[in-house]
Amino acid sequence: MPEPTCPLPTRAYNLSLLHEQGRTGPESHGWCFGLPPGISARQWPLDPQTGYPLVHGFTLRLPDDYRCHGAVITGLSLFAFCNEHSDGGTTPDQAILSAMTGREPPEDTRYRPFWDAAQNEHPRLHRMKDILDDNFAVILLTEDELNGPLCAVPDTSPAESLSCHAAPQWLRSGSGHVYFEGAQYRLRILGSVPDARLDWSRALRWTGRAVDPNAGKAPEDPFARNKTSGYRQPYYKEGENYCEHEWTADHARDHIGGTMKPVQATPKFSPFYVEFDEYLGGYNFGTGNCQFDFLNMQLDWACG
Repeated sequence: MPEPTCPLPTRAYNLSLLHEQGRTGPESHGWCFGLPPGISARQWPLDPQTGYPLVHGFTLRLPDDYRCHGAVITGLSLFAFCNEHSDGGTTPDQAILSAMTGREPPEDTRYRPFWDAAQNEHPRLHRMKDILDDNFAVILLTEDELNGPLCAVPDTSPAESLSCHAAPQWLRSGSGHVYFEGAQYRLRILGSVPDARLDWSRALRWTGRAVDPNAGKAPEDPFARNKTSGYRQPYYKEGENYCEHEWTADHARDHIGGTMKPVQATPKFSPFYVEFDEYLGGYNFGTGNCQFDFLNMQLDWACG
């Protein structure tokens, strides 16, 4: 992996999910569920395998020392495939996939809206796939976009007419409500029963970790042969047991940069990453967690 050309971050940040509605504005650190800010409906990325809009997972304001794409980019919105459509991977609707990935407009004009959507993508949209070929996307946001109005969901009538997949429930009641209905024990995590509306969200807040010797260092797998970054593992062995170092005492499960705690192998990522659990947007990681390198636009998750 190439070395970052931007200054390395100086600390790591815990991410907390608050029991309050997310909001836009310069004091906001972001939100999960709900709607993305500052983009137009035609720029909302579609899932090329289904034709429906990808689900908005979270919008995050980046701390100053994590603005690795230049001072003008102050945040990002992450989108993901719909859980309802994926059972070990989403079965692609081939006609829609061809329309969205083809160089020329489709001959069947019914599929022209999908081709048009691909041509009108946001200029800072980055697409990713996971190991199951399911789709994720991120849009890098300027300050004006980050503080802008919430985006309306794009017209889904072409997908509803043509896709081999049924319209997902979140389009009717919001992704937060769907996540809660999947398992009502999540009430403790969310703080209240989500309203059945598209803009329902939960605010995010980041705070600097008291001590994290791995801030600014690329995470390294404990079994890697060549270790060059000086990264320190959070665990040490005492007799037959593994213990956590005292400096991990305030480390939250969701965080920006610093010490990574993947449920399986450590991905080869830059120091500019965010690690998060399923509840930070309503994903299905098989009770595991996910890491997203927003410098190199790479994503990796593993089940627990």
